[in-house]
Amino acid sequence: MTEFKAFTFSTVPHIVSEPGSARELGKHIAMRFPNVRRALIVTDPGFLRTGLVDAPRASLEQHGMSVQVFSDVVADPPEAVVTSAVEFARAHDTDIVIGLGGGSSMDVAKLIAVLAGSEQPISEIYGIGNVKGERLPLVQVPTTAGTGSEVTNIAIVTTGETTKMGVVAPQLYADLAVLDAELTLGLPPLVTAATGIDAMVHAIEAFTSKHKKNPMSDSLARQALSLLSSNLLTACEQGGNLQARQAMLLGACFAGQAFSNAPVAAVHALAYPIGGIFHVPHGLSNSLVLPHVLRFNLPEATAHYAELASVVAPHVSGSDEARAEALIAAMQQVARMTGIQTSLRQVGIAEADLDRLADDAMLQTRLLGNNPRDVTRADAYAIYAAAL
Repeated sequence: MTEFKAFTFSTVPHIVSEPGSARELGKHIAMRFPNVRRALIVTDPGFLRTGLVDAPRASLEQHGMSVQVFSDVVADPPEAVVTSAVEFARAHDTDIVIGLGGGSSMDVAKLIAVLAGSEQPISEIYGIGNVKGERLPLVQVPTTAGTGSEVTNIAIVTTGETTKMGVVAPQLYADLAVLDAELTLGLPPLVTAATGIDAMVHAIEAFTSKHKKNPMSDSLARQALSLLSSNLLTACEQGGNLQARQAMLLGACFAGQAFSNAPVAAVHALAYPIGGIFHVPHGLSNSLVLPHVLRFNLPEATAHYAELASVVAPHVSGSDEARAEALIAAMQQVARMTGIQTSLRQVGIAEADLDRLADDAMLQTRLLGNNPRDVTRADAYAIYAAAL
C-alpha cells in the first residue's frame, strides 16, 4: 500500500482557460465582484504598445468600471517601481487590481493588491508569511507561458543592485486567473522558447522538491511537462497556432500550481545571480544551468527523473539511469532546437565571473533547501563551470 505523507495544497479558486476570454474580462469580473468600480490594469510599456490592452479595458468599461493603467513595470521589478505603483493605486482609489503581462507585471499586481489598502511598508513583508490582513480583489491575465505567476503565492522584487527578495504569502493567490492565448500570439520565438523552458523547469523542480513534494503537485507537474514538451516547438515555429499557444499557457499554469506548493530549488537558485548580475532574462537563465543541475542531482533524483522521462522522452526504455539521462538529453535538445543560447559565454559570462556567481547563488538558502541534493559553494562553482 502506498503511504502518503501529510501535505497541504492551495491554489487560485477560479481559472478561465479560453482563447478570447480577455476580451470578456469585464463579464468574468462582474460575475464574481459585482460591486467593484475602479480597476487598475498593471502592465509594461512593451505590452501596452501592442494595443492588446484595449479590448480588456473596453470590456471592463462596458461593465461599469473606470479603468486606470499603470505601465511602468520593468523586468525583475525594483522596489521603487512597486512603491510608485502602490501610490498610483491609492491616488486612484483602486478597488480591483488586474495583472496583465508577464511574471513581472503579475508580481507587481500582487504587491499592489496587498499594500495599497494596508499600513505595512514593503520592507516588512519580505520572507514567508509576513503579509498582514486582507488585500484588494486580484485578477491575473498572463501574456507569456511562462512564469505561472497567475497561480502562485510569490512575488519577486529586486532590492539592491543585483539582489532579489521574495514575498511569499497566501494573500498573493489571485481570485481569478484568465488564460487567453490570443494575448501570446505575438511573442517572438526566442521569448516563447525561454518562457516555455522556464515553465518546464518549474514542473521538473516541483517533482523533485525535497520537503513538500506531494501527489497533487506531482500530477500537475507531469501534465504540465506533457503539454509543454509536446507544444513548445510548434509554438516557436508557428507563432500564430492558437491551439499550441493555449496548450502552452495551460502547461505553464499547471507548472505554477505545482511549484507554488512544492517549491523550486537549485536551478532557480543558480539562475537568479545570472539574471541579477548580467540581466539575462529569467527563463533563459534557468535554461542555461538546467542540464548541469539535473546531472548534479542524479545521485539523489534518478528515479524521479526517469519517471519524468516517460513524459518527455517516452520512446526511451531501459534502466532508471538511462531514462534519467534521456530527460537531460531531451531538455538540451529542446534548447538547441529553439535556437536560444546554451552556454554562459554566449550571454557574456566569463570564467572570471564564476566566483561571484557561486557566492551569490549560496545566498539563495530558501531555494537550495528544496534541492534533492545538498549544494556546497564548490558544487555551485562546478555547475557554473560546466555551463560555460
